[in-house]
Amino acid sequence: MGKIKKSKALTSNAASAGSLAEQILLDKTVRPPGRVKDRKKKEETIEFVDDKLSLKILDQARNQQAELEEEYGVSEQSKKLPKTVKFPKSSNNDSDESDDDIGEFAYDQDEEIEIDEDEEKAMEKFMSTTGPVRRTLADIIQEKLTEKKTEIETELSDKNTLRIEDMDERVVKMYRSIRDILRCYRSGKLPKAFKIIPSLRNWEQVLYLTEPDSWTAAAVYQATRIFASNLNAKMAQRFFNLVLLPRIRDDISEYKRLNFHLYMALKKSLFKPAAFFKGVLLPLAECGNCTLREAIIVSSILAKNSIPMLHSAAALLKLAEMDYNGATSIFLRTLLDKKYALPYRVLDAVIFHFVRFEKDKRQLPVLWHQSLLTFVQRYKADISSEQKELLIALLRVHNHPTITEEVRKEIIHSDPRDVEMAICN
Repeated sequence: MGKIKKSKALTSNAASAGSLAEQILLDKTVRPPGRVKDRKKKEETIEFVDDKLSLKILDQARNQQAELEEEYGVSEQSKKLPKTVKFPKSSNNDSDESDDDIGEFAYDQDEEIEIDEDEEKAMEKFMSTTGPVRRTLADIIQEKLTEKKTEIETELSDKNTLRIEDMDERVVKMYRSIRDILRCYRSGKLPKAFKIIPSLRNWEQVLYLTEPDSWTAAAVYQATRIFASNLNAKMAQRFFNLVLLPRIRDDISEYKRLNFHLYMALKKSLFKPAAFFKGVLLPLAECGNCTLREAIIVSSILAKNSIPMLHSAAALLKLAEMDYNGATSIFLRTLLDKKYALPYRVLDAVIFHFVRFEKDKRQLPVLWHQSLLTFVQRYKADISSEQKELLIALLRVHNHPTITEEVRKEIIHSDPRDVEMAICN
């Protein structure tokens, strides 16, 4: 086993410190280092070219320039039309440099320097403001964007002129085979060729090659997911209106209920609220032959899912302006029951929707009275006194044994000042 070597620093300090008290005192103070490094910085010297050597270099350059001028005849042209430029006299006479140090290249302050006309024209090309304007990177990008926009507009304008027979036979054959897959689809992955249909320019024509009327309900659900996610609002609206809505109505008409996959597809279409209202709800209310079963099923989708207020307010405005049918009352009641903070324009349109029936002598259905009760219950605080008077006058013409009394109570108790008005009337 080797010996343990003691540190040189400890032994040297112990020897120099002396007693234990001195060592303790030395430990509490900062001790200077024992070794001082003497670093000598090297002075950097910058050597310059000597004056005589620089003059020799300039003389040699001038001789070479003279030889080139004599060889190519430049010197003769420069003597024809000389132009002179006079330098002003300098006011600084305190320079320490003498004229002898500068040599032959020292010019007199009144010396005239000749400028070649060709050189002057060459300089004018760089300084000219009448020449072609230099295009920046922003100008080039803007030009490319304009060209691309024109190309897209041209393609969109020619979209309706395309025909299926103009497509490649191999493409038609491939999507015909996908049609056979979608006819018996139950679960699993869809072909990749079907997933890229939303990105195609003529996606509608390619889609109809697969014959959506023959798809299974599960295939409709998967297609709705793909098209609602990848198409914009206008394109998704066309898909909902031309494919999804007819399939839903046919299924309800045949089976008196809606298939689960189709119900989920209808729910998935709310991913694009504007496309849902324009492609499903409003066309269903405008058609005039919407059954109550269809209206109840679609309204259940509205009641169970969250919809942005602006889209719902726009749908309420459109529904209030339509010709009345039973489906309109169901949709109105469902949207009003979601308790949105509606704009006054929408509230006025809904009130006018009810008030215009004052001159209608027909007996109104229970759905109409229910929708009126829902509106009064939800928005009685936002109705003005004049509008309340119009509604009370409406109740005298159209009443229901149980609902009308509830509507009158909601209107009267919404504001204590309206009680006297109701008693007087």
